[in-house]
Amino acid sequence: MDIPPLPPRVLTVAGSDSGGGAGIQADLKTMLALGVHGMSVLTAVTAQNSLGVQGAWELPVEAVRAQYRSVVDDIGVQAVKTGMLASAPLVETVAELLALTDAPVVVDPVGVSKHGDPLLAASALDSVRKKLLPLATVATPNLDEVAQLTGVVVEDETGMRRAADAVLGFGPRWALIKGGHLAGDAVDLLSDGTEEHWLRAPRHDNRHTHGTGCTLASAVASGLAKGMSVPEAVRAAKEYVTGAIAAGFALGHGIGPVDHGWRFR
Repeated sequence: MDIPPLPPRVLTVAGSDSGGGAGIQADLKTMLALGVHGMSVLTAVTAQNSLGVQGAWELPVEAVRAQYRSVVDDIGVQAVKTGMLASAPLVETVAELLALTDAPVVVDPVGVSKHGDPLLAASALDSVRKKLLPLATVATPNLDEVAQLTGVVVEDETGMRRAADAVLGFGPRWALIKGGHLAGDAVDLLSDGTEEHWLRAPRHDNRHTHGTGCTLASAVASGLAKGMSVPEAVRAAKEYVTGAIAAGFALGHGIGPVDHGWRFR
């Protein structure tokens, strides 16, 4: 009997969302939907639902390091995605681990939740700039995170180009600036400083968009693990997320999640 080939393996290093819409839970659902094997390193636990984040507890540095080494040393990875890292010590620990891993890295520099709750200590911003972003194959900040990291405030598409240049100044190979907070079509800019790709999608009239950032970054990592180029992986990820937003559904009393399984329904 032929043994089926192993699926590509992708590791997410992020926080847990107890409501299942974002964080580790969104990452693993995205990876399953896109045909890769998802693995996880938990950095923090949140008490979170459709209304917001009621509490957050970061894990000890040694617990994060042990999870990472356990997975990478035995199973191996074809791509790594980082999300909520909470504090400077966790950012620096994860950066040290990534520097020893031969795989593309997608950094989602999570700063605040969909509801405006802080998920990264202000004291950790410098560590993200100096230690984490230089290791990124692709960095995927939204406009709020761009402002947090670079001071660049984006109000139009011209500003997105300035934002990409500012983010690239910290050392990632590619910057994916997510313009979902601008008016009009949902437009993102992927740039490596010389090559530019504008990705546009119609804006869906659906407020249930919890988890979009985690989902997009995980989809990009999944594409890279399959051997796609960065522009190919980002284009495929944008298509997947656009469908997931269109199918987002009400959950609880607040903002519901995107539908990670929309292609199966």
